[in-house]
Amino acid sequence: MRSRLISPFLFVLFFSATAFAQGRQTFDPHDLSGYWLSTGTGGHALGTKAPALTPEGIAAMKGRVPDSLNKLPGNAPWYQCNPMGFPRLVLDNEPIEFVMTRDRVIELFQWEWTLRELWLDGRELPSGDNLENLGPAWYAHSVAQWQGDTLVVNTVGLDERAWLDNQGNPKSFYARIEERYRRIDADTIELQMTLDDPKFYTTTWVGAKKTYKRMPTKDVTNSGWKGLYSGNTDAICAPMNEADDYNKRIRDPAAFGNKR
Repeated sequence: MRSRLISPFLFVLFFSATAFAQGRQTFDPHDLSGYWLSTGTGGHALGTKAPALTPEGIAAMKGRVPDSLNKLPGNAPWYQCNPMGFPRLVLDNEPIEFVMTRDRVIELFQWEWTLRELWLDGRELPSGDNLENLGPAWYAHSVAQWQGDTLVVNTVGLDERAWLDNQGNPKSFYARIEERYRRIDADTIELQMTLDDPKFYTTTWVGAKKTYKRMPTKDVTNSGWKGLYSGNTDAICAPMNEADDYNKRIRDPAAFGNKR
């Protein structure tokens, strides 16, 4: 009689645990769509110590002045209204939206109001004359494929003028950056980057894993508008805005004193 009393209890306990576990797994690992935000701090870098630079890498860093410890800005390109470029923008702690289509994944960035296309249509990563003809681009050229439940993205054709991170670390046109995106639960995406750049670095640079959490709907909704680009002030560095600010702070006081 005792065993008959225990068996139903165990059955209910097992069923409840199984249902709970299944509930936590109700997501498609191949679907990254939605709004995501990095949970880390200091996310403007690969997160691990940079390998030693080659002589060409040292030359590429010459003249670069990173932000100082007392918060004074350096001479990063984005301070002159230039794009952050890849991978710096992806490493930022700003919202990203993933849009899944049949032949590509689109990353939308609130900062700079720009996007990347990660092609899933089977095209080859540009190389040789093909890469030379395409030339460098701020966000380069990316192809992707699924390896199990991991979206693997390879990117080449980087613009050497764009800094890799806030420290001014370089990356060459011939570098290749691999991103590995893995959705580990319904509300979490994990990303790891690896830089292969024998022109500028003495060895491959494997970055730390970076975690993104799904953004609550309230955080991407403003005055009834939902979306990274909707209902928000433009997160764009416009030269006109920069000129106006300069005129107010520098030019006008110098030219007119306190008369204006």
